[in-house]
Amino acid sequence: MNLFLSYILLGLSLAAPIGPINAAQMDRGIRGGFWNSWLLGLGSLMADLIFIVIVYFGTIHFLELSFMKAFLWLFGSFVLIYTGWDGLKGAKQITTDMYKQKESLAKSFGTGFLLSLLNPLTIMFWLGIYGSVLAETAKTFGMKELLTYTLAILIGIVSWDFFMAVMSSSFQRFLKSRVLTLISVISGISLIGFGLFFGWQAIAELLAL
Repeated sequence: MNLFLSYILLGLSLAAPIGPINAAQMDRGIRGGFWNSWLLGLGSLMADLIFIVIVYFGTIHFLELSFMKAFLWLFGSFVLIYTGWDGLKGAKQITTDMYKQKESLAKSFGTGFLLSLLNPLTIMFWLGIYGSVLAETAKTFGMKELLTYTLAILIGIVSWDFFMAVMSSSFQRFLKSRVLTLISVISGISLIGFGLFFGWQAIAELLAL
């Protein structure tokens, strides 16, 4: 049981640090409410499941190629900057009656999926740290335990996504529109900042070819 809980904490440690997904969840929760924020998190989780499958089938070396990393950094940069800019534009329209300005749930889910799928930092985690953990677990235990502890990691991620959705959507009930606008602007700027960082990493990878 202690080992199971430690893997839940591992999932929380992946989801909790401030990054593109958390910034986007905060923005969606403020502007759209609980479901927009949580579905963005679930979209990100779907991308995480893809990386789990990639690790399982051992295609790590393909994604370690320099041109592939450069492509991921560049495409991820585009998605982050676009999402951040969209958030900045939406911040101008924020009022205390937030539920009249929701984006579609499908768009929130798709944004979360793309943000995670094209985030090289997420890729490095799943192919690096997580891959090593799974390799050790498979060697020490077996397939049943491997699936159990993978589930524990996913529980940790989903728990954090739920917490972020509740927290961010609650802001719109207690904060004035000016404060909500400021938070949304900060979230948008942080996403653009991550996008510019990803773009810089893409250039560095291309120059190293």
